[in-house]
Amino acid sequence: MTDTVERRRQSAPGGGLDSYFKLTERGTSVGLEVRAGITTFLVMSYIIFVNPGILSAAGFDPGAVAAGTALLAGVLSILMGLVANYPIAMAAGLGINGAVAFGLVLTDGLTPAGAMGVIVLEGLIVAALVVVGLRESIMNAVPLSLKRAIGVGIGLFILFIGFVTGGLIAGAEGPVPVSFVFPNSAVAWTTLIGLLITVLLYARRVPGALIISIVLTTVVAHLLGVGAIPENFAVTPSFDTLGRFDLGNVFTHLGLVAAALTIFSFMLTDFFDTMGTATAIVEQAELTEADGSIPEVGKLLFVDSLGAAAGGAAGVSSNTSYIESAAGVAEGGRTGLTSVVVGLLFLVAIFVSPLADLIPRAATAPALILVGFLMAGLIRGIDFDNLEEGFPALLAIVLMPLTFSITVGIGAGFVVYTLIKVVKGKFADVHPLMWVVTIAFLVYFAQAVLGAGISA
Repeated sequence: MTDTVERRRQSAPGGGLDSYFKLTERGTSVGLEVRAGITTFLVMSYIIFVNPGILSAAGFDPGAVAAGTALLAGVLSILMGLVANYPIAMAAGLGINGAVAFGLVLTDGLTPAGAMGVIVLEGLIVAALVVVGLRESIMNAVPLSLKRAIGVGIGLFILFIGFVTGGLIAGAEGPVPVSFVFPNSAVAWTTLIGLLITVLLYARRVPGALIISIVLTTVVAHLLGVGAIPENFAVTPSFDTLGRFDLGNVFTHLGLVAAALTIFSFMLTDFFDTMGTATAIVEQAELTEADGSIPEVGKLLFVDSLGAAAGGAAGVSSNTSYIESAAGVAEGGRTGLTSVVVGLLFLVAIFVSPLADLIPRAATAPALILVGFLMAGLIRGIDFDNLEEGFPALLAIVLMPLTFSITVGIGAGFVVYTLIKVVKGKFADVHPLMWVVTIAFLVYFAQAVLGAGISA
């Protein structure tokens, strides 16, 4: 452990907030934590408008989704701060929301409530695994290359969604399934102008670059006639999405095997996203132990897993720990008080959530493209010189965006990874849990051949 951390732990704490959040012990103050919380909020508040932009494609009410997004982010960020005492904020996770809208609803045919039921179920399962101590065991069963591939695949998935909703990629007739759309429409021009604004602001490290770009691009959209004020524009927040979930729809529509593996795939996404984010943020804050482990990580994981179930129950998709929390840590945030400040700001932001009805999807598409780019950076950690690691990872990365399905991408990666190990006689390299999951995915892919009896 660093000398800095040792000095912090040897400091004498004061009372009140200082004692509860260990401010003196971690070398921070109320002022620093408040400033860090404001910074984190500014860099992640874009989700209030990006989440409804994605889910509205599947029929969700954007105004209600925006209000629910702000509400859940507020409550869960405060809970993370109070329970886990780490400067990690929570909100609806990008990637999973795209899979909900474009995968579960538009591709698989689930109802919006049924899609949210999947999120509730996977969140409850993850919470149960945390309670019994199995979450880390399952994490260790999956090779690092596939963990990184899942993050990259989801990044390309939401980047692809950004190009599609922004009018720059469309379906095509003939042998090529999709094609680039040259800027011959107001929607496409809005996206291009917005992307330029977004990249320039981000490159200049402007605080709140994404939320500022969404606001500016919305203005451009209305000037170009893309956006319009709804006839029944509401000025008060709506929480119509709360409680809109159906636990049975996925089973009746997809069948038992497909439903179970769909839930499992979403569970894996939450697994890896949280562990990677938590480790990175806590390490940046110099709060890890000498061996790199996170003190009292169980509390952090439990709050995060509740976020998945709560997000589904609220009809706004899974909520997870945000890597943007790093911005607050860079400003000096070291305790859960930072997260509490973020949560309070999200609760205040509920009152601006009706503005989501004024923001067209073309105005949020540039933010999706940039975030997808940032997530794709994980690809640098995959060894593509090694066929055993690189080829399964590549399949997972490519198939997620091309099939609009996280399940297909993860399943293909798992099956091919295990198959290559078997062919090379490296049975011992495959964790027992990987064998179980691989067999399950083989059954999933074989359903079309084996007939309706398997999926009933």
